[in-house]
Amino acid sequence: MSTNTLKFIIIISVAVFGFIVLAYISIMKKIDKKDVKLAKQLKEGTETNKFSLDIIYMKLYTIYLKVPGLKRYLLKIRRRLEIVNIQDEYQTRKQASSSLTKALIWVIPLTILIILISSSNTLLMVTLLLFEIFIVESLVEGNVNKLDTKLLKQQIELFAEIRHAYHESNMVEEAIYQVAQTNEQEVALQTEKIYEILIADDPETELEKYYDIAPNSYLKEFAGLSYLTKEFGDRKTDSGSSLYLRNLNNITQEMQLEILKRDKLDYVFQSLSVIALVAILLLEPLKTWAISNFTFVESFYNGKLGTIAELLIMILTIICYVMIRKVKDTTKNNTQEIGNENPWQAKLYKKPITKTVVNAFMPKKKTKEYMKITKLLKDSASPLKIEWMYVNKIVMALATFIISIFIFLYVHDVATNWGYEEVLMEDGTTSMMMSTTQKKQGEKIREIDNALLDKLKGKNGITKERIRLELTLIDYYADADDKTLEEATNRVYTKLKTINAESQIQWYEILISMGLCSVAYMFPNLLLIFQKKMREIEMEDEVMQFQTIILMLMKIERVNVEMILEWIERYSNIFRVPISKCVNNYESGAWEALEELKEDATYPKFVGIVESLQAAVEKIPIKEAFDELETEREYYKEKRKESNEQLISKKGLIGKIFGFTPMIALFVVYLIAPLVILGLMNMGSSMSAMQSMV
Repeated sequence: MSTNTLKFIIIISVAVFGFIVLAYISIMKKIDKKDVKLAKQLKEGTETNKFSLDIIYMKLYTIYLKVPGLKRYLLKIRRRLEIVNIQDEYQTRKQASSSLTKALIWVIPLTILIILISSSNTLLMVTLLLFEIFIVESLVEGNVNKLDTKLLKQQIELFAEIRHAYHESNMVEEAIYQVAQTNEQEVALQTEKIYEILIADDPETELEKYYDIAPNSYLKEFAGLSYLTKEFGDRKTDSGSSLYLRNLNNITQEMQLEILKRDKLDYVFQSLSVIALVAILLLEPLKTWAISNFTFVESFYNGKLGTIAELLIMILTIICYVMIRKVKDTTKNNTQEIGNENPWQAKLYKKPITKTVVNAFMPKKKTKEYMKITKLLKDSASPLKIEWMYVNKIVMALATFIISIFIFLYVHDVATNWGYEEVLMEDGTTSMMMSTTQKKQGEKIREIDNALLDKLKGKNGITKERIRLELTLIDYYADADDKTLEEATNRVYTKLKTINAESQIQWYEILISMGLCSVAYMFPNLLLIFQKKMREIEMEDEVMQFQTIILMLMKIERVNVEMILEWIERYSNIFRVPISKCVNNYESGAWEALEELKEDATYPKFVGIVESLQAAVEKIPIKEAFDELETEREYYKEKRKESNEQLISKKGLIGKIFGFTPMIALFVVYLIAPLVILGLMNMGSSMSAMQSMV
């Protein structure tokens, strides 16, 4: 390693360290905010000394929450820890902060190393950093998903043990306690918590608290079912079996179906994300291989067109990677991301200037366009308000326009640099097989050309006569004949025109940026349409889950329509927002709230459930309103399996399209097309040269 390189690394390291220290001091001055106050309250009485690691981790936790990218990973890590640290917020925060800090200790040096190694090649640096981000994202997401599936499998074993214990004691709380004492898996902690709820002085309040922290909806169902059975007692079904155990068996079947679906989806999608990402990693190796074996493509790969092709493939890879994640993980509603918080869209919309601009673009209320967008938001199960959506559209359009301009400037810079770096023969053409002597001569010519280009670039009205005159003043061309001078003049003139043209943004590039801006403005609409299609694939599956819940509740005494709505709200994902709204409005008018629910969620099979609930409000008992669920139970089970198979098949097909698109584009657009087109052009020019010689 050279001394200059070592000095550069030391300077960069000191600068990064200084920046981190300054940022840390700046943020520490703002630690009186809500999150930090809560962290302080949680750690009161636990301090051992002023500089304990616990305090540092708690302070780092509040810092990570304020950084958008880190916040995402922090909450994912929390997801894993919450399963173990039930209601122990302090321990959860400390461990989450510790895990993220240790990860950053590895990621930050790796990022700095990538930047140092590839600083001379901007595209390579961006490629490696993107790959690093995607890999970290995939690993974190994969670990969380594995833990969720592992917990589901443990629950199946747990429920089997509870069935045996219940047969012996015929008491819900005793069966749960007995199993909790003997089970050593992670799910045992959840079982202990449910037991504590059942024996609490106010179990209903404790149960509501548990619903907020339960790892999955199946444990919510189990906790609620156990509470109802303890409060109202068990009863025998028509076949003489226990209603509690039968409902427990229904929950188990639901979990088994979910595990099978997840396993199949994991199998279908296990390589697609990697295949999509490999495309950007192969850009540089393919470029190097093509140039080393086919010299005539060097001008393409190192020039303007090659750079544009690389950028397009990188953008395509990012889009396909995101879409693969969305196709696979459509069960994760955006509601979870926004929740009840005040999102950045709302904060931005509150500003007077932003509000004026957004309102100018947003359709007026009660217009056809307004109703169309509102319906699309509902059908796609998006938690966004129409105002927030238009904030997204405008911000995305502006960002795309600015990024497009910067990309064009970068492409101009690449083209200019290549104009200086390209090694040409004396006649201004590249050679497919250039000897060492010819290459040295070409480099000498390049140095002369570059000196002349530096002198003349940026000046308007430079003619060939002026260039020829400048060439005759150079020693290399002092004794050159007219043909050599003519070739050199044409070569420098062509280079000069290219460099001058690349020194400024062209009108058509502004036009292209505006076109991309328009596409970006429409992208949120397209994303909602795609999300709507994905939701439609899963809507039937969720409605069948609702039917299973209703089947469990309909035979329990004192169960009413409001309780059923609360239960399906806890379990729901796609229909969560309209159901929550219905539950909130139920007290002011049951029939009206259900009627509004039908308007908000227009899926026909879900509307059928709502109409049955309306009938149960005033006309007939719940058991009679849903009597067809009991008689057609086996049919629904088989239909559910078939629906899952179709869902996996459709998702797999869509995922494969997105997964292989970047690789196809890489080999067709970036490798095969340039080789074929430039090869034919090179062959044509060679044939012309041979004919002229004859």
